[in-house]
Amino acid sequence: MKTLVGDAQPSRAPHEGPLQQPEIMRIRGGRPLRGRVEVKGAKNLVTKAMVAALLGETTSTLRDVPDISDVNVVRSLLEVHGVTVDDGDEGTLHLDPSGAVSAHFEEIDAHAGASRIPILFCGPLLHLLGEAYIPDLGGCRIGDRPINFHMDALRAFGAVVEKSYEGIRLSAPGGLHGADIRLPYPSVGATEQVLLTAVRAEGVTELRNAAIEPEIMDLIAVLQKMGAIISYEPNRVLLIEGVESLRGYDHRAIFDRNEAASWAAAALATDGEIFVGGAKQQAMLTFLNVVRKVGGDFDIREDGILFRRGERGLRAVTVETDVHPGFMTDWQQPLTVALTQAHGRSIVHETVYENRLGFTDALVKMGADIVVHPHGLEGGARRVPRRELEQAAVINGPTPLHGADVVVPDLRGGYSYVIAALAAEGESTVRNIGIIRRGYEKLFAKLDHLQADFDVVR
Repeated sequence: MKTLVGDAQPSRAPHEGPLQQPEIMRIRGGRPLRGRVEVKGAKNLVTKAMVAALLGETTSTLRDVPDISDVNVVRSLLEVHGVTVDDGDEGTLHLDPSGAVSAHFEEIDAHAGASRIPILFCGPLLHLLGEAYIPDLGGCRIGDRPINFHMDALRAFGAVVEKSYEGIRLSAPGGLHGADIRLPYPSVGATEQVLLTAVRAEGVTELRNAAIEPEIMDLIAVLQKMGAIISYEPNRVLLIEGVESLRGYDHRAIFDRNEAASWAAAALATDGEIFVGGAKQQAMLTFLNVVRKVGGDFDIREDGILFRRGERGLRAVTVETDVHPGFMTDWQQPLTVALTQAHGRSIVHETVYENRLGFTDALVKMGADIVVHPHGLEGGARRVPRRELEQAAVINGPTPLHGADVVVPDLRGGYSYVIAALAAEGESTVRNIGIIRRGYEKLFAKLDHLQADFDVVR
């Protein structure tokens, strides 16, 4: 039974909106999670589709929007820029850009918080207003996330970039034109930047070494509905023919495969059984293969996927994170918790972010046997080419986990601490859990449905 400490309303799910974000969870673990949860639209698509609404001349409608803090941040930023955002039926937003105006550094900074979303406003605002501002950017502290890919691309389109102590001001005195761009790395954010800029730029843009994640393809679908002309060519090449104007869209967002994978990892870690409503097989093929290799089991149904451990328990695997269609970096943190309960020696090669294995310190504190190699591991068969920044974690298991006092470092690491605490014996205190609200809708209500035992402390 969950109670809300320090509140007059015990034994029911607290309000999880942005004005009352709980900061501490006390979790009593050692019991399997069982039940059903629903996932809505992907955070990594919804927030970008909201920005795309700036490009339309009419109102856009976005469906299956999750109630998460990142969505609220983008909504605030749009409203600061004069966009009218209205709520429709549950999970539906109507976005009217007809009143769009420029905003100052201070306003953008105040509403952006720790988000890095403002950088994606650049292309649309340059088309719409001829200028854009970017304050200092935040986001999860999981490694270097340079914005030079974005700035180089915007310069290629003809933008003028001026840096100051407040941030960055961009202008386009001669308008934006098509460009030939090759990304040094298939960055999701930089690919989104190019798409949101190229669709209204004069001429043709060729983007090579583009990211091709399902959320990118869904953003392309959104832009095509608006009137854009975008072709996907072999070998990560996108061709975008600029058009003079775009209209609004009506779109239902692709499901959040990161949240779906997180709940799957929770089922494996706690030896439970969780049905993830809304999850689809095609976007999760790589993850499902790893679930099967590690000894997990799943049933794919029309309305979702059921996850559980296999009859023989979990076994060790080697995982290499990579850009799509590889194993997502966002999947490895929850999976690492499950691997602490697998028999044998697992290895996780993190090749996308150089600091993403720092969260394992807390797992070791809880009893896990994990050794992080900060410069990666040499040798062994590798599918993903080795990168200079990569790290590796060696996980020996199974090891019993016990309760501990831990502080959430980032979004996926924070969720991983929660499921580790749920798998552990005894009581854990998980602090700074407001970060998890960035990407997990109605977390406390969902944990209630899965029969978790925890308190929320305001």
